[in-house]
Amino acid sequence: MAELTPMMKQYFEIKRQYPDTILLFRLGDFYEMFFDDAKVASAELELVLTGRDCGQEERAPMCGVPYHSADSYIARLVSRGYKIAVCEQTEDPALAKGLVRRAVTRVLTPGTVIESSMLDEGRNNFLACIYAEQRRAGLCFADVSTGSLHLTQLEGKNLDGKLVDELGRYMPSEVLFNTELTKLPKVCAFISSRMTAVAEELPPAYFEAADCEARVRGQFREAALEAVDQAGAAEAVRALGAALQYLQEVQKNELENLKEIDFYTDSNFMKLDIATLRNLEIVETLRAREKTGSLLWVLDKTKTSMGKRLMRGRLEQPLLNLPLIVKRHNAVGELLARPSQRQELCLLLSNIHDMERLMTRIVYGTANARELKNLSQTVSWLPQLRKFLEDFESQLLTETRRNIDPMEDLNKLIESAICDEPPFSVREGGMIRDGFHKELDELREIVHNCKGFITQVQQREQEKTGIKKLKIGYNRVFGYYIEVTNAYKELVPESYIRKQTLAGCERFITQELKELEAKVLGAQERIVRLEYEIFEEIRKQTAEQVHRIQRSATAIAELDVLCSFAQAAAENNYVCPDMRADTVIEIKDGRHPVVEKTLGAAPFVPNDTLLDSGENRCAIITGPNMAGKSTYMRQVALIVLMAQAGCFVPAASAQIGMVDSIFTRIGASDDLAAGQSTFMVEMSEVAAILKNATRKSLIVFDEIGRGTSTFDGMSIARAVLEYTAEPKRLGAKTLFATHYHELTELEGKVPGVKNFNIAVKKRGDEISFLRRIVRGGADGSYGIEVAKLAGIPEAVVARAKVVLRELEDFDVRRERPAAAGPAVPDEAQLSFASGARDRFFTELKQIDVNTLTPIEAMGKLFELVKQAEEIG
Repeated sequence: MAELTPMMKQYFEIKRQYPDTILLFRLGDFYEMFFDDAKVASAELELVLTGRDCGQEERAPMCGVPYHSADSYIARLVSRGYKIAVCEQTEDPALAKGLVRRAVTRVLTPGTVIESSMLDEGRNNFLACIYAEQRRAGLCFADVSTGSLHLTQLEGKNLDGKLVDELGRYMPSEVLFNTELTKLPKVCAFISSRMTAVAEELPPAYFEAADCEARVRGQFREAALEAVDQAGAAEAVRALGAALQYLQEVQKNELENLKEIDFYTDSNFMKLDIATLRNLEIVETLRAREKTGSLLWVLDKTKTSMGKRLMRGRLEQPLLNLPLIVKRHNAVGELLARPSQRQELCLLLSNIHDMERLMTRIVYGTANARELKNLSQTVSWLPQLRKFLEDFESQLLTETRRNIDPMEDLNKLIESAICDEPPFSVREGGMIRDGFHKELDELREIVHNCKGFITQVQQREQEKTGIKKLKIGYNRVFGYYIEVTNAYKELVPESYIRKQTLAGCERFITQELKELEAKVLGAQERIVRLEYEIFEEIRKQTAEQVHRIQRSATAIAELDVLCSFAQAAAENNYVCPDMRADTVIEIKDGRHPVVEKTLGAAPFVPNDTLLDSGENRCAIITGPNMAGKSTYMRQVALIVLMAQAGCFVPAASAQIGMVDSIFTRIGASDDLAAGQSTFMVEMSEVAAILKNATRKSLIVFDEIGRGTSTFDGMSIARAVLEYTAEPKRLGAKTLFATHYHELTELEGKVPGVKNFNIAVKKRGDEISFLRRIVRGGADGSYGIEVAKLAGIPEAVVARAKVVLRELEDFDVRRERPAAAGPAVPDEAQLSFASGARDRFFTELKQIDVNTLTPIEAMGKLFELVKQAEEIG
């Protein structure tokens, strides 16, 4: 077999170190890909597949992309789950002896990209790392593009459910985990079927306890580790340690922007499981999965990228800290009360670039001069922003002002060094301002005045030698030379060095001319190199200010979100909720924040709500479809969530007792990929709620039990309702919408249960929904009327009415006493009753009470009672 060329040998040496990546191999002005990498890239990027001689009989498959426009191609590959290793030339080809040295300078994966062109400015790009062991798990979420890092420890029952909820909240684009996690099938199924993340099992060496602890302590200050140490979160430390090693391997850099740990526990934030995030459409809609139509769409008036990301996090993690919630409300209230100052703040904020991601690129050495300039432009607004906040008095706004560092020194450095409109590339010069560096100014003077310098030398030599026709010329062979005709040969000084003799003249060089030649010809090349050296020094000095920048960025994001909450409150007539430590939720004229926004000029019908841990613990809501039951229940949940996130709420007034979690069971769809039917999905979600809810939870149940037969569904619905409402069992605040009117009988039988219905106005066959929640059960079912409103053909509606009357007549006849007639023989009566009793007792004996769940037991008991009543 023929030997590979030196370049291909170098390629394979590097490729062996990165076997699971697509290797972009720098050759001149292109990144080239070879063999299988080239085949994959050509298919994914629609590039022409060519070939290159590699020293063997068959040419190596090859395709490439220009280095200056590679980001867009890399972004497409990364978005499809590929890892990309970028191999650069690590020495100047002009100075290299033999083969140019090359090395991988970074690896791009879905969870570690820092290029703005590959990221959504409004959301974090998290890398998740999970370390699971027995009934405990550590979970780390790191966004290397912003420097944010969140860490938590999970343990106890339903560990897999807790992991799924955390993953669902952060939705990382890449997940790393240890082998033990594969023993949690629910988590693995969620990652593979419900997330678009790339998942990778790391070798055990990544999670060695001692190594992980050493890495963590080497990365973070002791103050940052205090909360982790106090919690004794060993698994969390191992997850974080593994994440740090992985990030260092792919970034090829010290992780200077990861210096603070946000260690959180269940006691910090309201629990919102993935079903609730989805059902309440908090950050995206249920069907289209887009921002428009979500709560985030209504509330997000932010002006900065940092604010957009923080706003999303605020809505996904409402607080359980009452003083901090009130602090946020006070700040929003002050901004709301001062509309002109708020508008001025919003204008100032609109000038702020994405400081977090700019700083990350600066720290990792990938930022260009334009990005440095963007940072300086942002920093130039900070003194004005800080001064403007001096007039505000609320505690949170005062703290925010103090955390904004004006950074005049950094702004002065960048402004004095970088020109007003620097080029995109940092390798071609033209980015350092005149007057900043003495040697650079001299070199530019030489290049700009090259002809002038030559003319000056020529005149000086003419005067010195007396040779009036002495000329200075240039060619590629000799460079610059002095030409003297034969008539003046006797006047040539001895210091001239003869270089060439021609028919009518001779050419000479001097030491001065050679030095000038070297200076002129090398000036442009030296300018480019020197500018890059100067730029790198400026970038390095800027990177050293990373913690000042991050602190200011956090403060600006906070201010942006507070202004956004205030602006939304002003536009939508929201009020400040009265936050209490008790359990009472009392809302006057509450409205759904999203629905009222989509109605436009049409009025939204507001409704009151009263829920507590006593007589108003559970509200059964009946009424027809399309009447507004789901909207009402969702609006209550959203008002509570908004209040605890620090936002004002859509109501005339609201008293909100702290809620530790919101659970929803709203609608269902077949999960065919997981082999689960609608009913199984429904029951799984109900079971999760009953396992995880507490007395301080708010639960929304919408039409549970629909996925099975009427009696089964009603039995399950009743059992769930009783279990939820009963104070000795769960006793959580519950909104329970149902079509099973029989459940309204529970008012008066189960403590804390109250009946409500959606008011309907009926005129003949026509109905109209008043959207008003009133006390009492519904006075009838309006299914056929709703079908008519939905556009069902008139013939079908008319036939449905006939069938309904027939069924009602049959039901009446079945219940009417039999007419007088021949007496049924006693034997026959005994035989019928005896058979029913036998079946009843047989079924009763076959029940294994040890295998029944509480819900199944209640359902079975309900069936047996019905059978006993029928037997008489």
